Amino acid sequence: MFIDEVVIDLIAGRGGNGCMAFRREKYIEMGGPYGGNGGNGGNIIFEVDEGLNTLIDLRYKKIYKAKSGEHGEGKGCNGKNAEDLIIKVPIGTVITDMDSNLIIGDLIKKGDRVIVAHGGRGGRGNMAFATRNNPAPAFCENGEPGEEKKVKVELKLLADVGLVGMPSVGKSTFISKVSAAKPKIAAYHFTTLIPNLGVVKTKDNRSYVIADLPGLIEGASLGEGLGDKFLKHIERTRVIAHIIDMSGLEGRNPIDDYKIINKELENFNKQLINKPQIVIANKMDVPSAKENLEKFKKQVDCDVYPISAATSDGIEIVLIKLADMLEQIEKKPLYEEEKYESHVLYKFKKEQPFKIFKEDNVFVVAGEQIEKLLKMTWFSSDEAFQRFSKKLRKLGIDDKLKEMGIREGDTVRILDYEFEYKD
Repeated sequence: MFIDEVVIDLIAGRGGNGCMAFRREKYIEMGGPYGGNGGNGGNIIFEVDEGLNTLIDLRYKKIYKAKSGEHGEGKGCNGKNAEDLIIKVPIGTVITDMDSNLIIGDLIKKGDRVIVAHGGRGGRGNMAFATRNNPAPAFCENGEPGEEKKVKVELKLLADVGLVGMPSVGKSTFISKVSAAKPKIAAYHFTTLIPNLGVVKTKDNRSYVIADLPGLIEGASLGEGLGDKFLKHIERTRVIAHIIDMSGLEGRNPIDDYKIINKELENFNKQLINKPQIVIANKMDVPSAKENLEKFKKQVDCDVYPISAATSDGIEIVLIKLADMLEQIEKKPLYEEEKYESHVLYKFKKEQPFKIFKEDNVFVVAGEQIEKLLKMTWFSSDEAFQRFSKKLRKLGIDDKLKEMGIREGDTVRILDYEFEYKD
């Protein structure tokens, strides 16, 4: 089964908790803190596997969760870092963050890999908090939560030339004659239900990859037929080879077919219509084809190459022409830099890292930084609670609560935790 798009949830590993411990040895008083740090949580990494050609392995598992780091221990022992979770995908896979709609990774080469969700940092043990003013801290830190992301994983085939055209114009026959690909060929529409890739080798020993895409019809860019499902595979191609049934035996006008397909390409992605394109006039072995070809050339300003895929006449000329075109066209990345998450520049804005609102007489504090601080605080220690309160004051939360009219004894909620306010 050919699967080329899935949406999955990723949960990177949580960092292990730090440890609170003290040295206790015979004849050594006040041994000091001895708690180690927690290990880091596992990252979730996408990596190219050349043996794969579909995303079917991702279809039946919707949530991927990496392991958490091990907790720190006494005697200054740090917890072990968790192993990364590696997800294997085919060459040509694009990973997009569903929330920001930015590209996290476009894996187009052997060995390509990208960290899509980062594991949480391990919490610090009380050894790490020791200072001259506080040589024996009686608190530690919980591990940082791992990143959680919903991503769209798409496969966009790597091919130099994309074959497009109406159903039954001879695309499958063409690719079967020029390569070792063995697509299904039959005398009915939509015989090809999945894209087929073939490696072409010309007589002068030049080679390139060609893709046979399922037949397009009018309205394909809007979901008609199979076109909207497979049009994205044309995006990586450098040249579009438009195959047209010049015989007109099925009652279609070659000019209309040409205009309809180009319109669908433009509607799907305006960049597709700007790609270099040649027209391959197929079925020239049929008597009516020559007359139709003359009419076609008068109305269309483009290169037209007559062939018969059934008899192989004219095919080698087309293959040489495509090889010549590819030598003149440099390979370009599929996406502009600003589409990538790693290239987004965040402008500095003087904004508070939190928001506060009232809900049923409870003051609710929300914000990514505040919530992470809460999750990493070890509330079993009074000293840790005081540190947490001090950080909230430093962020300006106390001042904002007073501004909103909070009184002593009122309830403040952060996530599922509720606190009683004291001035």
